[in-house]
Amino acid sequence: MAKKLELILIEKGEAKRSGEANEIVVALSPSFGVQQKETIIGMPLGNVLRELAAGIEEEGFLPRFVKYYHSSDLSSFANEAAKISGSGISVGIQSKGTCMIHQRDLEQLDNLEIFPQAPLYDGNVYRQIGKNASKYGKGEIPNPVPTLNDQYALAKYQIKAALLHIKETELVDPHHPPMEMEVVLKEVEEDE
Repeated sequence: MAKKLELILIEKGEAKRSGEANEIVVALSPSFGVQQKETIIGMPLGNVLRELAAGIEEEGFLPRFVKYYHSSDLSSFANEAAKISGSGISVGIQSKGTCMIHQRDLEQLDNLEIFPQAPLYDGNVYRQIGKNASKYGKGEIPNPVPTLNDQYALAKYQIKAALLHIKETELVDPHHPPMEMEVVLKEVEEDE
Protein backbone atom coordinates (compact mmCIF):
# COMPACT_ATOMS: atom_id res chain seq x y z
CA MET A 1 0.00 0.00 0.00
CA ALA A 2 1.35 3.41 -0.99
CA LYS A 3 1.09 6.38 1.39
CA LYS A 4 -0.72 9.55 0.54
CA LEU A 5 -1.05 12.75 2.50
CA GLU A 6 -4.51 14.06 3.20
CA LEU A 7 -4.51 17.86 3.16
CA ILE A 8 -6.24 19.86 5.87
CA LEU A 9 -6.19 23.66 5.51
CA ILE A 10 -7.01 25.90 8.48
CA GLU A 11 -7.56 29.65 8.02
CA LYS A 12 -5.42 31.67 10.44
CA GLY A 13 -6.47 35.22 9.54
CA GLU A 14 -6.02 37.72 6.75
CA ALA A 15 -2.65 37.59 4.98
CA LYS A 16 -0.56 40.75 5.14
CA ARG A 17 2.81 41.79 3.75
CA SER A 18 5.69 40.24 5.64
CA GLY A 19 9.15 41.44 6.54
CA GLU A 20 10.55 37.89 6.78
CA ALA A 21 13.27 37.81 4.11
CA ASN A 22 13.61 34.02 4.28
CA GLU A 23 10.05 33.13 3.28
CA ILE A 24 8.48 32.01 0.03
CA VAL A 25 4.72 32.48 -0.17
CA VAL A 26 2.98 29.44 -1.62
CA ALA A 27 -0.22 30.88 -3.09
CA LEU A 28 -3.13 28.45 -3.24
CA SER A 29 -6.09 28.79 -5.59
CA PRO A 30 -9.73 29.06 -4.40
CA SER A 31 -10.69 25.37 -4.57
CA PHE A 32 -7.30 24.03 -3.46
CA GLY A 33 -8.07 21.33 -0.90
CA VAL A 34 -11.80 22.11 -0.90
CA GLN A 35 -13.57 20.86 -4.02
CA GLN A 36 -10.35 19.48 -5.43
CA LYS A 37 -8.09 17.21 -3.41
CA GLU A 38 -5.69 16.04 -6.13
CA THR A 39 -4.00 17.25 -9.30
CA ILE A 40 -5.23 16.57 -12.81
CA ILE A 41 -3.37 13.22 -12.76
CA GLY A 42 -4.53 12.20 -9.28
CA MET A 43 -1.53 13.23 -7.17
CA PRO A 44 -2.85 14.16 -3.70
CA LEU A 45 -2.48 17.89 -3.04
CA GLY A 46 -0.98 17.09 0.37
CA ASN A 47 1.87 15.30 -1.39
CA VAL A 48 2.34 18.26 -3.74
CA LEU A 49 2.59 20.73 -0.85
CA ARG A 50 4.97 18.45 1.04
CA GLU A 51 7.33 18.40 -1.95
CA LEU A 52 7.09 22.14 -2.61
CA ALA A 53 7.77 22.87 1.07
CA ALA A 54 10.68 20.40 1.20
CA GLY A 55 12.32 22.07 -1.80
CA ILE A 56 11.88 25.52 -0.26
CA GLU A 57 13.31 24.34 3.07
CA GLU A 58 16.27 22.53 1.48
CA GLU A 59 17.50 25.93 0.30
CA GLY A 60 17.13 27.51 3.74
CA PHE A 61 13.80 29.29 3.28
CA LEU A 62 10.42 28.74 4.91
CA PRO A 63 7.12 28.25 3.09
CA ARG A 64 4.22 30.50 4.04
CA PHE A 65 0.86 29.29 2.74
CA VAL A 66 -1.72 31.84 1.64
CA LYS A 67 -5.05 31.06 0.00
CA TYR A 68 -6.38 33.47 -2.61
CA TYR A 69 -10.09 33.70 -3.30
CA HIS A 70 -10.31 36.73 -5.61
CA SER A 71 -9.30 34.91 -8.81
CA SER A 72 -8.67 31.48 -10.27
CA ASP A 73 -6.14 33.01 -12.67
CA LEU A 74 -2.69 31.71 -11.74
CA SER A 75 -0.77 34.82 -12.81
CA SER A 76 -3.11 37.03 -10.78
CA PHE A 77 -2.80 35.34 -7.41
CA ALA A 78 0.88 34.37 -7.87
CA ASN A 79 1.65 38.05 -8.56
CA GLU A 80 -0.31 39.19 -5.51
CA ALA A 81 1.48 36.62 -3.34
CA ALA A 82 4.91 37.83 -4.46
CA LYS A 83 3.95 41.33 -3.31
CA ILE A 84 3.30 40.18 0.27
CA SER A 85 6.21 37.75 0.44
CA GLY A 86 9.12 38.86 2.60
CA SER A 87 11.55 37.58 -0.03
CA GLY A 88 9.49 39.01 -2.88
CA ILE A 89 9.12 35.51 -4.36
CA SER A 90 6.05 33.28 -4.55
CA VAL A 91 4.98 29.97 -5.99
CA GLY A 92 1.40 30.06 -7.21
CA ILE A 93 -0.39 26.75 -7.64
CA GLN A 94 -3.78 25.83 -8.97
CA SER A 95 -5.45 22.71 -7.63
CA LYS A 96 -5.00 20.90 -10.95
CA GLY A 97 -1.21 21.21 -10.42
CA THR A 98 -0.25 24.08 -12.71
CA CYS A 99 2.43 26.28 -11.08
CA MET A 100 4.27 29.55 -11.51
CA ILE A 101 7.22 31.17 -9.73
CA HIS A 102 6.62 34.92 -9.51
CA GLN A 103 8.61 37.92 -8.29
CA ARG A 104 7.33 41.09 -6.60
CA ASP A 105 8.62 43.60 -9.16
CA LEU A 106 7.31 41.79 -12.24
CA GLU A 107 4.09 42.58 -14.05
CA GLN A 108 1.22 40.14 -13.55
CA LEU A 109 1.70 38.35 -16.87
CA ASP A 110 5.48 38.11 -16.44
CA ASN A 111 7.01 35.42 -14.26
CA LEU A 112 10.30 33.76 -13.43
CA GLU A 113 9.18 30.25 -14.41
CA ILE A 114 5.84 28.75 -15.44
CA PHE A 115 4.80 25.10 -15.36
CA PRO A 116 1.70 24.72 -17.55
CA GLN A 117 1.80 20.96 -18.23
CA ALA A 118 0.62 19.63 -14.87
CA PRO A 119 -0.11 16.13 -16.25
CA LEU A 120 3.65 15.62 -16.58
CA TYR A 121 4.69 16.64 -13.04
CA ASP A 122 5.64 14.33 -10.21
CA GLY A 123 6.92 14.99 -6.70
CA ASN A 124 10.47 15.58 -7.95
CA VAL A 125 9.33 18.43 -10.20
CA TYR A 126 7.37 20.09 -7.38
CA ARG A 127 10.38 19.78 -5.05
CA GLN A 128 12.63 21.39 -7.68
CA ILE A 129 10.09 24.20 -8.14
CA GLY A 130 10.36 24.89 -4.41
CA LYS A 131 14.17 24.82 -4.56
CA ASN A 132 14.27 27.24 -7.48
CA ALA A 133 11.85 29.61 -5.74
CA SER A 134 14.23 29.76 -2.76
CA LYS A 135 17.23 30.27 -5.03
CA TYR A 136 15.48 33.26 -6.61
CA GLY A 137 14.79 34.47 -3.06
CA LYS A 138 18.56 34.39 -2.41
CA GLY A 139 19.14 36.49 -5.53
CA GLU A 140 20.55 33.58 -7.51
CA ILE A 141 19.68 32.76 -11.12
CA PRO A 142 19.06 29.01 -11.08
CA ASN A 143 18.78 26.78 -14.10
CA PRO A 144 15.10 26.42 -15.02
CA VAL A 145 13.39 23.34 -13.63
CA PRO A 146 13.72 20.61 -16.26
CA THR A 147 10.31 19.36 -17.29
CA LEU A 148 8.98 17.13 -20.00
CA ASN A 149 7.02 18.47 -22.91
CA ASP A 150 4.25 16.37 -24.41
CA GLN A 151 2.43 17.75 -27.42
CA TYR A 152 -0.39 15.28 -26.82
CA ALA A 153 -0.97 16.21 -23.15
CA LEU A 154 -3.15 19.16 -24.17
CA ALA A 155 -5.40 16.98 -26.29
CA LYS A 156 -5.52 14.20 -23.71
CA TYR A 157 -6.35 16.44 -20.72
CA GLN A 158 -8.08 19.44 -22.33
CA ILE A 159 -11.63 18.53 -21.30
CA LYS A 160 -10.62 17.50 -17.78
CA ALA A 161 -8.58 20.71 -17.37
CA ALA A 162 -11.56 22.80 -18.49
CA LEU A 163 -13.89 21.06 -16.04
CA LEU A 164 -11.39 21.48 -13.20
CA HIS A 165 -11.03 25.18 -14.04
CA ILE A 166 -14.80 25.59 -13.91
CA LYS A 167 -14.83 23.98 -10.44
CA GLU A 168 -11.95 26.27 -9.44
CA THR A 169 -13.78 29.36 -10.64
CA GLU A 170 -17.00 28.45 -8.81
CA LEU A 171 -15.28 29.37 -5.52
CA VAL A 172 -13.94 32.75 -6.66
CA ASP A 173 -15.07 35.54 -4.35
CA PRO A 174 -13.68 38.94 -5.37
CA HIS A 175 -14.48 40.38 -1.92
CA HIS A 176 -12.75 37.68 0.16
CA PRO A 177 -9.27 38.72 1.31
CA PRO A 178 -6.29 36.36 1.03
CA MET A 179 -5.96 34.18 4.12
CA GLU A 180 -2.95 32.77 5.97
CA MET A 181 -3.30 28.99 6.03
CA GLU A 182 -2.01 26.38 8.41
CA VAL A 183 -1.27 23.23 6.45
CA VAL A 184 -1.84 19.91 8.20
CA LEU A 185 -0.79 16.75 6.39
CA LYS A 186 -2.30 13.48 7.61
CA GLU A 187 -0.83 10.23 6.35
CA VAL A 188 -3.47 7.78 5.11
CA GLU A 189 -3.34 4.41 3.40
CA GLU A 190 -4.02 4.37 -0.32
CA ASP A 191 -5.03 1.38 -2.38
CA GLU A 192 -2.57 0.65 -5.16
